[in-house]
Amino acid sequence: QPQLVESGGGLVQPGGSLRLSCRASGFDFNVYGIGWFRQAPGKEREGVACIGSASSMILYEDSVKGRFTVSRDNAKSTAYLQMNRLSPEDTAVYYCAALSGYVCSLYEFDYLGQGTQVTVSS
Repeated sequence: QPQLVESGGGLVQPGGSLRLSCRASGFDFNVYGIGWFRQAPGKEREGVACIGSASSMILYEDSVKGRFTVSRDNAKSTAYLQMNRLSPEDTAVYYCAALSGYVCSLYEFDYLGQGTQVTVSS
């Protein structure tokens, strides 16, 4: 059974940092691109970052460029999202997702995790 489990969310002050992790199991992580999505209250889910299976393809949504960094460790079947200079507008539930193939997408996925809450507030 494919599974993605996010961790690392929490409450952080504006300007702070968080590192999210996504642990995968039940499928071959090495041939899946990983995407990070978020959904704020009252808004649609949006893709914020993604990384291809061999880390050769990386994409960011414009609002997070220069602040967020996506990475992965295929030996650990784990992906990461380092989030710096967080603002209240980054408050959302963050999800990781897997897409079959060597590329990645900010729009499509085959599997989606349960999400982890990130709240940016003073």
